[in-house]
Amino acid sequence: MTLAIFDLDNTLIAGDSDYEWGRFLTDIGVVDADTYQATNRVFYEQYKAGTLDIHEFCRFAFRPLAEHDVETLHGWRNRFLTERIEPLILPAAEALLARHRQAGDTLLIITATNLFITEPIAERLGVNDLLATEPAFRDGRYTGELQGVPCFQGGKVTRLEAWLREHGENLDGSWFYSDSHNDIPLLERVDNPVAVDPDEALADHAAARDWPIISLREK
Repeated sequence: MTLAIFDLDNTLIAGDSDYEWGRFLTDIGVVDADTYQATNRVFYEQYKAGTLDIHEFCRFAFRPLAEHDVETLHGWRNRFLTERIEPLILPAAEALLARHRQAGDTLLIITATNLFITEPIAERLGVNDLLATEPAFRDGRYTGELQGVPCFQGGKVTRLEAWLREHGENLDGSWFYSDSHNDIPLLERVDNPVAVDPDEALADHAAARDWPIISLREK
């Protein structure tokens, strides 16, 4: 098995699904517009700068999940997928997935964004295997807490290593596509790292390592 791993946000889709979910909740009046959006922007800038405290962010991001029942959350998520995510899906990204699929590779999305948001996005993209940050779920409701290791920076490596052990697989011949310098720890682990529309820090790192740099947003 050759593993083809993909970051999600700003790699396979032209935006950040976590950030867009926050904007969506604001727009439909679930959270206070001024305070939530201001905090959401701060966390997003910290993410881009590589200074994000993932545990602090999860407490913030999971609060709306804990405050509402699952049926209501699923209704909102269905709207979110149609209205906000579908327009962000990149045709070139779908073509890249298709090429790896046709080559017989196993596709895996690995993302810092939480499982509640990303599970149906992975399904929409036809990717069965997904590693994402997991919100704790107990007695039919989200608790607002983080479960396990967050799928972020070095945590992606930890989560992937556990997945490989569970499935009896390895990284021989593996690929990883990402836009973010936060993913350098995992990019360094695969045989074929690829920078996709990279941020400045990743672009510099990729150039220094002579990694391929591609765009999935070119017309």
